[in-house]
Formats: sequence, structure tokens, C-alpha cells
Amino acid sequence: MKITQIKAIPLVRSLPEPFLGGTYRITSRNTLVTEVHTDTGIVGQVFGGDEDKYQQEIAAVIETRLAPLLIGEDPRDVEKHWERMFRADPGLENRGLHTLDLANKAILMQAISAVDIALWDVIGKTFSTPVYKLLGGYRAKVPVIGIGGYYGKGKGDRELIAEMEGYRRDGLAGVKLKVGRADVQEDVRRVRIVREALGDDFVIACDANQAWTPEQAIRFARLAENLNVRWLEEPVQWYDQLRGLRLVRQKTAIPVVAGQGEISRFGCRDLILNEAVDILNVDVTLSGGITEWRRIAAMAGMFHIGMAHHEEPQVAIHLLASVPHALYVEIFPNPERDPMWFELPLRQPRIKDGFMEVPQTPGLGIDLNPEVIRKYVGTARAV
Repeated sequence: MKITQIKAIPLVRSLPEPFLGGTYRITSRNTLVTEVHTDTGIVGQVFGGDEDKYQQEIAAVIETRLAPLLIGEDPRDVEKHWERMFRADPGLENRGLHTLDLANKAILMQAISAVDIALWDVIGKTFSTPVYKLLGGYRAKVPVIGIGGYYGKGKGDRELIAEMEGYRRDGLAGVKLKVGRADVQEDVRRVRIVREALGDDFVIACDANQAWTPEQAIRFARLAENLNVRWLEEPVQWYDQLRGLRLVRQKTAIPVVAGQGEISRFGCRDLILNEAVDILNVDVTLSGGITEWRRIAAMAGMFHIGMAHHEEPQVAIHLLASVPHALYVEIFPNPERDPMWFELPLRQPRIKDGFMEVPQTPGLGIDLNPEVIRKYVGTARAV
């Protein structure tokens, strides 16, 4: 069995209106479709990522730098392929300046991620086995929450509660609620009205998107302590991450989540050893693919750190179903926020009673709609 071709197809989709999180404004939903073709006719295919600046660069690295390393090779040799890709020259400028060069390193890691995930899809299809079974098969369904509670003009308490009630009707276990854009008191109030309206059995996690100083994050966590918040995600600003997260953990009771911005197991190691997190939400499309995510999950388990996942349910469902210390898979329940999730797969995994069922078909179990791919092929960056 040999790899014959690797393709990267950037997709660009503008959103009908901006979505406002703690520190950002989203106006497009982009993704990258990656295909690994083999001489047996099996094709590994995956979509992933939400890149709005370097899509073309990632696709170019895949097709011009990584593909030549793998064509003619056995797709099942994922460890060998991962190490070769990790040490590849991506053809990007390297100035020897650690922080300033991170953007280029992130391009390479996203390219590796895409190829690695597609390779695992090939392996699953080759052995007629779902990927989560190849990885260990710990459970057949995973609790699911929706990412929502975005800020918006004219969006008051009534609209927020209606949104949450809709999530419950859709079968979700709860919400990852956006905080950080309003002042601390107002954000706590928003959490409180959701808790009072939806009850104690509705999961509420809070995501600040690195909006706060450690002091602000501590204040929020203490005020929200009696509201049964499942976790507080990325509460502190990026430049004070290790110290800030550790302070929040030491001085509050709500579990702290971070890791989606890490692009390797080494960054996750530092979060763990600095006692900065209770839960890692590493993103498989950013951090090196399934092969690297499994390494991170094994390391986290040794320190009793839980594993969540940043978005990307089409792959995350398999990862979180394969390890015992996993928490919730996340989706965007609003089709206007994530049209790719609702349009690109021919079918989505079943959601019922707060759980997402793992696809039982070979590979990742997500077949993509070729018409949607053709419709949104992007030749330029969406701004």
C-alpha cells in the first residue's frame, strides 16, 4: 500500500454577521480539506482548522513540502511520517527569533496536523475500523456542549436564555459561554441568569479568550463560584499565561482550562509542570494531528489532567472517545457561526440526551459533500 497523492483544498465562507467573543470578532468560517490518495483506491479525507490568515501558506506547505516526503510511502507508518514532517524545511523564513518565528512554526504544525489526520482516516478505512477503535475505544458516545452566548448588538437576557433553551432542545448537555468582553460583574450576571433559567443539570463552562488580567479572572471566578461553572477557559492574557493561570488555580475553585493555543506537546508539558491547568483543550488541527494529540493525552493522564478539545468535533469525537480522562466534545450549534459543520459533511454524528455518538463506519466516518467543496474553494484570504 502506497501514498500516490496528497491534496490540500482551502475553503472560504463569509458569515452573515460578525460573532463577538471575549477578545475577537469572527467574520468568516474557513477550513482546509486534506486528501491522502493511495494505490489501493482508499482516500483519507478530512476537514479541519479555522484559519483566516495563512490558509494558502498551509496548503502550499502540504503540497510542496510534505507531500514529496510521503508519496510512495506506506500510509500506515504514521510515527515515521510524523517525525519526517516535523523536521521538514517548510520553506518559510526563519529569523532565529523564537517568538517572531512562531507564526511560521504554526503554519508547519497545521500542515502536519492535516496530513496526519488524513493518514489516520486511511488506516481506519484500510482495516474497516473507526479511528476511535484504533486509538483504544474507551466509549461509544461523548458528552457534547455547544459554543455560544456570543455578545451582539440588541442581544439581551431574553435572547440569551432562548439560545440556551434551544441548545437543550437540540440534545446538548450544556454550553461553553463566552465571557470577557463585558465587565466582570456583567459577565457573572449573564452566567447567573443562564443557571437560574436552565437549572443545575445544564452544563455551563466559561470561555474568556485570554481577556483578563489574573486579578480580573480571580474576581470573576470567586463571584461565579456558587454557580456550578464546569470550567474557566483561557482566563488570562497570553503574555502572562503560565504565572497568571497558576495564580487563578491557586486562588479559586473553578477548574482552569488552556492549551488550544499550544502547537506542540512541549508547550502542553510546560502548562502541566507549571501547575497552570486542570484541563487541556488541545486542538488536533493545530498541534500536530492525532499522533501528537495522543502523546499529549498520555502525558496529561499521568498528571491527572483532563482532556477537552477546542472545536473540530469531526475529529475530536474520536479522540475524546479513546481516552478515559476526556470531557466534552464541542460544536457550534448555530449554523450561521459554523456553516461548514452543517453543510460540508453529508451527515453529522447523532446527538441525543446530551451525548454525541461516535461514527461506527471505517476511518473518521465523515464523508464530505463534493458540491460544497467546489462551492467554497478559496483562492484568496478572507478578511
